[in-house]
Amino acid sequence: MTNEVNHAQRENEKLYRTEAVVIRRINTGEADKILSLYTPTRGKIRAIAKGVRRTTSRMGGHVELFTQSRLLIAAGRNLDIITQTETINAFPNLRNDIDRINYAFIIVEMIDKLTEEEDPNDNAYILLVDALTALNEGHDPQTTLRAYELHLLDYVGYRPQLNQCVRCNNELKPVRNYFSPELGGALCPDCGNTERRSPVLSVDALKILRYLQRNPFASGPRLQLKPELRSEMEVVMSSYRNYLLERELKSAQYIHNI
Repeated sequence: MTNEVNHAQRENEKLYRTEAVVIRRINTGEADKILSLYTPTRGKIRAIAKGVRRTTSRMGGHVELFTQSRLLIAAGRNLDIITQTETINAFPNLRNDIDRINYAFIIVEMIDKLTEEEDPNDNAYILLVDALTALNEGHDPQTTLRAYELHLLDYVGYRPQLNQCVRCNNELKPVRNYFSPELGGALCPDCGNTERRSPVLSVDALKILRYLQRNPFASGPRLQLKPELRSEMEVVMSSYRNYLLERELKSAQYIHNI
């Protein structure tokens, strides 16, 4: 009896259940896929879905890119193996709009590049699901992305300074300021004039970025902003994002090209 109990305990230790969002997929073998998953309690993990590319696979629809699912996973020596799947949210409206799909790619690529494997961050997981939900519900994709990246940067330790000048530490006034990607925040006019590569930060852009940063994510996607203001914030935040990652995101580069 004791041996049976110990065997059952060992088997349970090899299996675990988790929610997850599929953030990246790579084909391998004849019909398998290696998935990068972002989970609430384990952070980013990798697992293999065996036979998922076969038309007869029952698992295929549950592990599509961007899908939020409940998974039963068996711990493996090199790669964990997905054994059971159940879709929580497939975000169907998002998939019918190429523009929103493109922004979803940026959202998952950001969390992939800014987090390490097996580094749990429950807030980041909730934010990821909320951002995909906002896109799925039809909110403005650019404003959704701005709110998402400001909160994600906070959760992973790269919160930009938007209240004091990052060089002289003086309180920023409601005038034209600047943003320094290298220093990680806004610059007052005096300090900004010496930084050639620092994008201009208008009064309205700074105001909106501060609003998005200090308020819950859900309040951001509902904002209705003028196109020129959205474009200015994109220049500022993409400069910071590219500096942190030391390159432009592939998905963001694609949007710029089209």
